[in-house]
Amino acid sequence: MALLGGVLAAGAAQAVPDPSRNVLWTALQGCILAKQTLGRTFPCLAVDLGDKERPGTAVLRAPGQPTHTVVIPTAHVAGLEAPELQGPNGIAYWRAALAARSYVTDALRGQLSLQDVGMAVNSAGGRSQDQLHIHLDCVDLSTRAALQQFGRNVTEQWSPLPVGLHGSRFFAMRIPAAKADSFNPFVALMHLPGRQTILRATSLAVISTPQEEVNQGFYVLAYRSPGSHAEKLLDHTCAAATGAAVTRPKVVARVQS
Repeated sequence: MALLGGVLAAGAAQAVPDPSRNVLWTALQGCILAKQTLGRTFPCLAVDLGDKERPGTAVLRAPGQPTHTVVIPTAHVAGLEAPELQGPNGIAYWRAALAARSYVTDALRGQLSLQDVGMAVNSAGGRSQDQLHIHLDCVDLSTRAALQQFGRNVTEQWSPLPVGLHGSRFFAMRIPAAKADSFNPFVALMHLPGRQTILRATSLAVISTPQEEVNQGFYVLAYRSPGSHAEKLLDHTCAAATGAAVTRPKVVARVQS
């Protein structure tokens, strides 16, 4: 599900410039101005203007959605295909997203842990806004169940998952917790298997490994498609907060050959 309320409604990239694709950028300017002049962040939850050493970021709640949160650069960055993400800025935005997961758990009053909060960035054709925004919300239950069943075979190198997730075939890799702080997911996408690296057609999701694992870390999931939409691995209704997270579906996905 895409962000609602007009700020992040689902849509496809268009060749002709569409003003509606800059609504998020416009809202962000209001947050920055409020921070600079009043020391406040509304309508954002938080605004970090950054400094010479690191770029600024803002945290915004999706309109009408109590848990769905996005992390946005304060500088203009079109999307995950932006060249500047291949350097230190990509790491900085990743770290900001990790830190912002607490906004989701706080909204649920501690009913879920940080490990139950996933992150996603959609492709150019799967997003409605041309400003990088990292989605944060509860992990979809069927996705979590599939990773619990098949994730033990995921290594630090990209490989195809043996199951489809919401109708799409994802590649997966594992990032150990010890390497997470210096990890750049946008650089990792450059090494996806295949003949061509087309970042505009690539989407990304990051989900924590199970808490019971000795060496905890993250699963990084990605797939290519003109409208790839990894956000579908998140559950904006947060069904896991109702207690359903402890029950695994009997059939999580069909194994693909």
